[in-house]
Amino acid sequence: MKALIYRGPGNKEWADAPKPTVQKSTDAIIKVLKTTICGTDLHILKGDVPTVAVGSILGHEGIGIIEEIGPGVQNFKLGDKVLISCITSCGKCPNCKKGLYAHCEDGGWILGHTIDGTQAEFVRIPHADTSLYPIPPGSDEEAMVMLSDILPTGFEIGVLNGRVKPGDTIAIIGAGPVGLSALLTSQFYSPSEIIMVDLDSNRLDIARKFGATELVNSADGRAVQRIMELTEGKGVDVVIEAVGIPATFDICQEVVKPGGNIANVGVHGKSVELHLEKLWIQNITLTTGLVSTNSTPMLLKSVAANKIEPKKLVTHRFKLNDILEAYNVFANASKEQAIKVMITND
Repeated sequence: MKALIYRGPGNKEWADAPKPTVQKSTDAIIKVLKTTICGTDLHILKGDVPTVAVGSILGHEGIGIIEEIGPGVQNFKLGDKVLISCITSCGKCPNCKKGLYAHCEDGGWILGHTIDGTQAEFVRIPHADTSLYPIPPGSDEEAMVMLSDILPTGFEIGVLNGRVKPGDTIAIIGAGPVGLSALLTSQFYSPSEIIMVDLDSNRLDIARKFGATELVNSADGRAVQRIMELTEGKGVDVVIEAVGIPATFDICQEVVKPGGNIANVGVHGKSVELHLEKLWIQNITLTTGLVSTNSTPMLLKSVAANKIEPKKLVTHRFKLNDILEAYNVFANASKEQAIKVMITND
């Protein structure tokens, strides 16, 4: 089969790879129908995730059809169309029993990380019964791919960790796929104001269409001043960091109001400076996290009911054989006006 293979920092190759086989009784082999590229994949290619071994197949998002199952798989059968969760869960370990699937003792984020991932013609899914979701008949396939990772990530690590409440003023730093997912799902809780911050005017325009009430272009370095002006000097109740660099984390520390929440979602490859000398007296809450995807069943229902439309995040479409071109577009998102790229295996 063909797959996107990691060849070390800065290097990747679309090449032949062995087709995966069932290794344990709880495995399923999935023919990938659609997949996508995540910002985390770009972090891997930059060398920010040294736990990814050279020679690994990248990718942790997608949908597909079950082609083979182990004898221990009970919830699915051959031919079922399924959503692949970015998080693998055994469902039995202490962390899984607490709903902390991200830290499953025999799973967590392993696809495209410590085992081969979804940017291939086929992928092996361990613990299939608790790591796959049936796709409701008639569902939009592109919308389903957004439920693999970015939508639950923005919701769980941004909105839920940030404890967004009705009437809150929130700021989302970064209008990329995850930041926009946080924007979409924060509206479940009716915040009074959603301030979207980004360097890219195109992404800010999209954020406006998705429900942002105020836009701040941070290219001039005055994002903090502008947010404080918009909030009459008070700051925001919740600030969601969705970029993963020191400069955007600094903005969060400057604009959170007393008693507020900083919800860090971004993947950080470098240290940040935590200003406890200012924050210790502010009664703020700072959260971080890796998505557990325990919200996926609820989000599936919300998408099926047209309460949110994550398909709108897809801006570019490619064939699987053109995945290198898709990477070039996604890596130059501002120039290409890209949000999410959809990759189809025909």
